[in-house]
Amino acid sequence: MPRFAETLRYWHTLRHLRPVQFHGRAWFRLYRPRPDMSPPPPLGDVAMPWIAAAARRPSLVGPRAFELLNQAGSLDEAGWDDPGRDKLWRYHQHYFDDLNAADAGERAAWHRALIDDWIAGNPPGRGSGWEPYPTALRIVNWIKWALAGQALSPAAVASLAVQARWLRGRLEWHLLGNHLFVNAKALVFAGLFFGGREARRWRSAGVAILRRELDEQILDDGGHFELSPMYHALILEDLLDLANLLRAFGPSLDAEDRALLVECEAWVPAMRRWLRAMSHGDGDIALFNDAAFAIAPPGAELAGYAARLGFGDGGDLPDAMHLSASGYARLARGEALLIADMAAVGPDYIPGHAHADTLACEFSLGAQRIIVNGGTSVYGAGPERLRQRGTAAHSTVVVAGRNSSDVWGGFRVARRARVHAARLGEAGGVLEAAAAHDGYRILPGRPIHHRRWLLSGDRLRVEDRLDPAAQDAAAIFHLHPDVVLESHGPSEGRLILPGGRAVRWRAEGGETVSAAGSWHPEFGRSIPNRHIVVPLRDGRSAFELIWA
Repeated sequence: MPRFAETLRYWHTLRHLRPVQFHGRAWFRLYRPRPDMSPPPPLGDVAMPWIAAAARRPSLVGPRAFELLNQAGSLDEAGWDDPGRDKLWRYHQHYFDDLNAADAGERAAWHRALIDDWIAGNPPGRGSGWEPYPTALRIVNWIKWALAGQALSPAAVASLAVQARWLRGRLEWHLLGNHLFVNAKALVFAGLFFGGREARRWRSAGVAILRRELDEQILDDGGHFELSPMYHALILEDLLDLANLLRAFGPSLDAEDRALLVECEAWVPAMRRWLRAMSHGDGDIALFNDAAFAIAPPGAELAGYAARLGFGDGGDLPDAMHLSASGYARLARGEALLIADMAAVGPDYIPGHAHADTLACEFSLGAQRIIVNGGTSVYGAGPERLRQRGTAAHSTVVVAGRNSSDVWGGFRVARRARVHAARLGEAGGVLEAAAAHDGYRILPGRPIHHRRWLLSGDRLRVEDRLDPAAQDAAAIFHLHPDVVLESHGPSEGRLILPGGRAVRWRAEGGETVSAAGSWHPEFGRSIPNRHIVVPLRDGRSAFELIWA
């Protein structure tokens, strides 16, 4: 990249950051606390039983063997911090999610041995396991496991206190967002699990952060402000865990703790409603921005957890739903469901989980997904990560091979598409959603992409327009891997769904092309699929699915 363009990219990336992120990063790099090995505080007093939490897929497949992110590994082969493994895999190794996964009680002996092995193999303050995010998740998982009826050894209790002290000095102010939220949650967990003055200081710090971050991170429509359905589900789980914990230690709470409990309880129904709106008939989330299955607990698990805690689900969903604070739209007619991204890339100062997917959509009939986005299977800073974040990996319009927002690195965004003219409507039984964005304003003519979705009981129509028209523009529609694509000429054909059901497709614009691609519903998974490319002729195209 030419020097001037590179400088401009850095400018568009850095100008949105908050001052705390600059001095927080400097502090995080320069200051490293010394592990405090003091004896642990006394344990706190649990007044009410811990309610069974949402369960994930098991990840411990043997006493010392893991299946993480669809990749196998064992302690005997690689230990706790194998440099040959991706950072994310090593992080998951240190989370200890399996302590609270499905059928965890059957693996309790493995878990006790694994905790002992972790303490012996991870000296305080050293290695990936002591970075703030895995430390925070591990603190919560060990405490949830103990509250669920398992016994932590004296060594594990002592280690928990060391981890909480370490985390208190390593809060991720430079990252903010979900990372800081998880850090604060762990301090509240440790601050109630233990008693005494030191634990109260941890708790007070965590509560203060959470009360501020709840106002910042949860939008008026109940969505999480990073605009990823996956991270939304994780934050919803966090609120359910906090409500569960605060209720269990009720008599130990002070006024600030009780205020946090009230705020958590107030947000849960709206967050549940948002998650339902952003999920397909198969029960799993739509894949917008960084999103994949099997990271957060499934929707049914979160719903069951919320119900056990006595929370409602936020009420019925209307056929036409604009999650206006988040920017997403949901149109439903009978078995047909469209979810459309009319959103910004995310918070200006932390768009790290954003994709260049503006005006992308997903579509399903009943439990069968038909039009999909590419999903997320990798983190890091490699070319595959960049490709998966790019516009062409999503069901939207690509112009001149450019991304609608300038995603770069692993988690950076420079120039951002801005959405305007978003609207929902209904006429003659047809639901409509529409919006426009200026993400291609850097191209000659500064074209604006306009998109309109029309959904009735038997068809979906997607209309695209570039104003003014631009060269080399095409609408891409990625198909679920289970959908078989048939072309009956240059602009029509059939999609054969599992079970043999046929859906007609037709296009208006230039001559369509079908191409091979891949879908990434989970980390570590890449499944071959097909996509339909509809060129925009004179700046116009349309694509229809008909299933009557």
